[in-house]
Amino acid sequence: MSNPFDDADGSFYALINDEDQYSLWPERIRVPDGWTVAHGPADRKSCLDHIEVHWTDIRPARNSV
Repeated sequence: MSNPFDDADGSFYALINDEDQYSLWPERIRVPDGWTVAHGPADRKSCLDHIEVHWTDIRPARNSV
């Protein structure tokens, strides 16, 4: 079985949590509790591009100054 996170032809989401952290997530896997869809479903590159543009500070929101 291949890793669904590495599927170049797969459909993905860009997820966000309540700390404004992002994650790439395969569409075929249930979105985990505490995360919401910020973008997608879309191709992997589109989701990664969305994350790169919107996730400018990797620190959790509660620790941001």
